Amino acid sequence: MSDIIELLPDSVANQIAAGEVIQRPASAIKELIENAVDAGSSAITVIIKDAGKTLIQIIDNGSGMSETDARLAFERHATSKIRSVHDIFGISTFGFRGEALASVASIAEVDLKTRKEESELGTHIVISGSELITQESISCPVGSVFSIKNIFFNVPARRKFLKSNSVELRHIINEFQRVALCHPEIAFSLINNGTEVYNLPATNLKQRIVGLMGKSITNNLIDINTETSIVKVSGYIGKPEHAKKTLGEQFFFANGRFFKSSYLQKAVFKAYAQLTPNDYYPSFFIYLEVDPSAIDINIHPTKTEIKFEDESAIWQILNASVRESIGKFSVSPSIDFDTYGVIDIPVFSKNDPVTMPEIDINPSFNPFEESNNHSVPTLNGSSFRKDTAPKGWQKLYEGFPSSENHPFETYKSPSFIEFDDEPEVEQKTIDIGSTDQIFFQIKGRYILTPVKSGVMIIDQSKAHQRILFEYYLSAIEYHTGIVQQELFPQIVELNPSDFVLLVGMVSELQCIGWDIRPNGSQTVAIHGSPASLSNQNFRQVLENLIQEMKNEEAELQESTKTKIARSMAIASAIKPGQQMNALEMQDMFDKLFACSSPNISPLGKPTLFILGLDELENRFK
Repeated sequence: MSDIIELLPDSVANQIAAGEVIQRPASAIKELIENAVDAGSSAITVIIKDAGKTLIQIIDNGSGMSETDARLAFERHATSKIRSVHDIFGISTFGFRGEALASVASIAEVDLKTRKEESELGTHIVISGSELITQESISCPVGSVFSIKNIFFNVPARRKFLKSNSVELRHIINEFQRVALCHPEIAFSLINNGTEVYNLPATNLKQRIVGLMGKSITNNLIDINTETSIVKVSGYIGKPEHAKKTLGEQFFFANGRFFKSSYLQKAVFKAYAQLTPNDYYPSFFIYLEVDPSAIDINIHPTKTEIKFEDESAIWQILNASVRESIGKFSVSPSIDFDTYGVIDIPVFSKNDPVTMPEIDINPSFNPFEESNNHSVPTLNGSSFRKDTAPKGWQKLYEGFPSSENHPFETYKSPSFIEFDDEPEVEQKTIDIGSTDQIFFQIKGRYILTPVKSGVMIIDQSKAHQRILFEYYLSAIEYHTGIVQQELFPQIVELNPSDFVLLVGMVSELQCIGWDIRPNGSQTVAIHGSPASLSNQNFRQVLENLIQEMKNEEAELQESTKTKIARSMAIASAIKPGQQMNALEMQDMFDKLFACSSPNISPLGKPTLFILGLDELENRFK
């Protein structure tokens, strides 16, 4: 029998390695930016087209490479970072395996121009699918320019499963932010399709955070600084009142390297216990400095997981450090107060007798009568006297409607298209009996109505979410959203990444009634909003929508339109506590059971519950 085991060619081995190291355009950008940082660059520019699918270009002013090094850099396990196995346990650079460039070159067309400072000429290398196309000497600036074109051109299956440009761009921005936060002393810029997303000058850490996350975070940061023999903890944490519903602004760094740790993340979140609502997450930018020999970073292909020698001790130190910083902020907020114009609050002695406060009124004052006397009466002046309420004060308000005559604000639920072509969803059949329903409302939250099998209890807020969810899905599909134009456009400022994400959703948002137009760098003008959004905070609605789009947990299962419809439905739905009359409850009941899935809300929670007659009878036995 002949031998069947063979050594794989380098090109095949590189493609296998690329499957672990280069998973999407963002992975290639991460590896190339980290190489530029390791090269001692003081300025790094990232240029992408079509979210990196067409072009990725990294320009740096680092040390550059010689002609020999430039060619050898694309070989497997060729690196300048380590020389022996002992070096692995004291790594201070981003890269060390020598796999990144070989992996990138195996699945893309790579163009490299590089020159060292002491060399008169640089080197130009073109590689396609691990095959060297050309190598020549050229004139170029000091540093390196990597151009990656047509990523995954020779791996059709991998390219086919890339996400939309907006999703891939978000992953690129995430990787860009992580490296930029590691090195505020380096200037970074990111350009997408000719539009500048970030332009970050070299600065301090706080200004770098503001440059990446937006100006709104400026006054929301609390300094954290603790040093022990095991670990030094530094950076910034967010104020409890500015916690958000979704994750996205939580960053850990160890010895200048970004990493993920659900274990240490719990240490931070636990410090915020009782200070933030449930399912709200504080922002943090925490930097850990430990002995390099006490950590192992070589346990994951992307190097985003780190094993600490004494992780439990670091957990305790981190938790205590965050609690201490929050406590200091609570006692002495980091705000500068001007003493000018501050009201003088008198301090009373404990021995002083306690007197009841008195009310100063002017019975001759009528707010509905014109007066030429515009002088402001003083509290101690003769125009005020201490007395009980004047007789006949009710006459001042005759003709005004009483609160009993005020109709409460009815909930607005747009009429939507029937779902004739929607696929049937298996639902539990509910026999509602007579078409003439009787409705009762409890605490402004639940609707009760008798059905043939017992009593149906409907959560009015979740039911309305389901109605609006299917309405918005239909509006996006058939472009039937109703626009309510604004008299004066509202200007909303966003951080660069959120701005790019929102602009990428404009076409879908127009379908449901939004009229949003980019208004310069990082701002949008809201000229119109969906008619279903009555008296809503547009900025808050958009922020919630952007946070929903950043939710990575549902990325593989849900489309953009589903996320938009769900976020808008939750924002537009009536809130618990809103009173409804019989006609409104009947309307909601009818629309709910016209939905394809009336039993569940867009978040997967039940919208209704039936208390059966048998259960009722058992309760009274």
